[in-house]
Amino acid sequence: MSLTTGQRRTLFRTRIKFCGMTRPGDVRLASELGVDAVGFVFAQKSRRRIRPEEARLMRNALAPLVDAVALFMDNTAEEVRDAIRQVRPTLLQFHGSEDDAFCRGFGLPWVKAVPMGLADKSSATALQVRYPGAAAFLFDSHGEEGGGTGETFDWSRIPRSLTKPVLLAGGLNPDNVFDAIMATMPWGVDVASGIEGAPGVKDGDQMRRFVEEVRRADCHVEHS
Repeated sequence: MSLTTGQRRTLFRTRIKFCGMTRPGDVRLASELGVDAVGFVFAQKSRRRIRPEEARLMRNALAPLVDAVALFMDNTAEEVRDAIRQVRPTLLQFHGSEDDAFCRGFGLPWVKAVPMGLADKSSATALQVRYPGAAAFLFDSHGEEGGGTGETFDWSRIPRSLTKPVLLAGGLNPDNVFDAIMATMPWGVDVASGIEGAPGVKDGDQMRRFVEEVRRADCHVEHS
């Protein structure tokens, strides 16, 4: 759901999620920078995939009130349950062909990623009928290959009639996140490759710049 300027002035700020965390130091810095959530990837195809026991140790580096998000893509129910048991995420994120029944079967809030590389997935009505239990929809640029590609998509393709929060991902970085927020007014932004020196290895300066640019966009809207 895109927000009107008036709503954003009085009620909201753009939430930030750093995804694909693989090092405790990056998790600690993300917390210090004031991000709202960090993501641990368990999708088998991802270059940022980690084991649940590794994520459990990194979760201990999280500051209070920062959410841990567990990301899956066509994992088995057993794999999802094992990650939940070890990591204790507050939110699940599904990037594959999982249906609504599968996603809500774990008793936690969940986000459904919408692969904008597949044109038939972007209808607001179809999404809300197909995934009525989703807490939010995350629009990413990937197709069958999964997220973390570093590529953007045409932001105007995001449906404007969704009744649930919209999260924007796909090729975001410190140089374009300001424009992305001004164009789409999302509930939150999700970044992985755009703040990295290598897959899974975050760059501290890029992390700081990304947060600064998101907050600059928020202030620009509030004072426009």
